[in-house]
Amino acid sequence: MAFCKKRNRGGQSGVKPRKRWGQHFLVDRAALAPILSAAELDRKDIVVEVGPGLGILTVELAKRVSRVIAVEIDSRLIEVLRERLGGFSNLKLVHCDILQVSPEELVKSNLEGSQLRRRYKVVANLPYYITSPILRHFLETELRPARMVIMVQKEVGELIAASPGDMGFLSVMVQFYSKPTIVAYVPATSFYPPPRVDSVILRLDVYSQPPIAVSDVAGFFDFVKHGFSNPRKQLRNSLAHSLQMVHSDVVLLLEKAGIDPRRRAETLSLEEWGKLWDVFLSLKQGSPC
Repeated sequence: MAFCKKRNRGGQSGVKPRKRWGQHFLVDRAALAPILSAAELDRKDIVVEVGPGLGILTVELAKRVSRVIAVEIDSRLIEVLRERLGGFSNLKLVHCDILQVSPEELVKSNLEGSQLRRRYKVVANLPYYITSPILRHFLETELRPARMVIMVQKEVGELIAASPGDMGFLSVMVQFYSKPTIVAYVPATSFYPPPRVDSVILRLDVYSQPPIAVSDVAGFFDFVKHGFSNPRKQLRNSLAHSLQMVHSDVVLLLEKAGIDPRRRAETLSLEEWGKLWDVFLSLKQGSPC
């Protein structure tokens, strides 16, 4: 799905976007429908919005759900949002850096009563330069959202949703925790100022449990990073170099996992990474595979 509409310059509110925070304000209302549809909101929902900007999406969220927690780092925008959205009693504006507050603290300190028992959703137009850290911030926490509907750079969104053959570390990380689906493409002209690239709306349905069983999640991801340390090389070479292992031992590792040593990291599925990690641990501990 793709759409294009002229940018509404009337939505700037005199606030000049700051480059250091990668600010590109969504001003095209045509982008709202696919976001809201993918989020599948109802009156009982709790929504966390990261970087509400000028509030074009925030208004629509507040009309539809029980509680919106909008997190904004820019004090100038906090003032604009308070003026524009002061009529919504179900909206909580939080002035902070999202990466400096845990999702648990953010959610629990802004909810009460029966709201605390519901899983929240994240709906946001994410700043390009911290997309990956924000995803990890929400997906690697104990209190993960039930769903994320996010606007991200087109190439990043396509990487996250990639199938084996085009995978990257970010693909593996996000797909370990969720099922990603590309919802719609959004042109650069939908933002003020327009970025240099187009965007994509991505829906992440977050698993209650990852699809593969991993006892040491941090160790698993560190291992996967080694595999992608030189993605242009065959896996036997990139792992041997990055892990400082004997080449023949890496070949044995891959063969025991049923993976052709000549394959590249981008071709492995999440399940194959899980199998390879299990075999690596068994060989490391001296146990039979």
